[in-house]
Amino acid sequence: MPTMNNSIPVVLVHGAWHGAWCWAGLQHALDELGVASLAVDLPGHGASTQPLSDLYGDAHHVASVLAQLGTPAILVGHSYGGAAITEAASHFGDVAHLAYLTAFALEQGESIMSFLTSQPPAAVALSNAIVPWGTGSSVIDPLQAVASFYADCPPAVATAAIARLSPQPMVTFTDGISGSPRSTIASTYVRCLRDAAIHISHQDVMAARCDTVHTLDSDHSPFASHIGETAAIIRALATA
Repeated sequence: MPTMNNSIPVVLVHGAWHGAWCWAGLQHALDELGVASLAVDLPGHGASTQPLSDLYGDAHHVASVLAQLGTPAILVGHSYGGAAITEAASHFGDVAHLAYLTAFALEQGESIMSFLTSQPPAAVALSNAIVPWGTGSSVIDPLQAVASFYADCPPAVATAAIARLSPQPMVTFTDGISGSPRSTIASTYVRCLRDAAIHISHQDVMAARCDTVHTLDSDHSPFASHIGETAAIIRALATA
């Protein structure tokens, strides 16, 4: 990927139930700041024609994107995407920086579920929004999606996002991370104070695992609700 203004390319990895589509507004803002970005559809999500996968298949797909770039890149993961970029960076690719946008910054051996169950309980709207779907997957109740993900987003943006949500394999929440990439790769965590999917107390535990921490007064989707602030954080990483 050609870079602009000597910036490092940015690879954006979406969270559960989402797709590369969720980054569109943020990518436009990054374009205007001269930062080249590429949004990835994890297998079975968005425009992907591949079957749904587990954490390891998702991470391998992210790694294949890094290999195609052929240059060090910043990995930005949102929510579940934090687990995917951690696993990808543990074994594959040339990663310049790991950025967790209200995401799961897990340690070796941890899964999303094992992390959550190891922490004091904290109620979030997302807990009431997850609905079983098919065999081993889940979807989001559209009536609960705004409260869970898009509380700060313009209504039209939230409506369009809800229509694009897709099933998520539950195994992705129980697969454990098999490496510790943050021991050798610089990392940044972006806390979102009013997130109703990952409680701020749980974010704080994971933020303490990263080198640098930023805070947004945001819902779970700052890539759509606080685009300018999110783009500025990423730009600073890409041009450091």
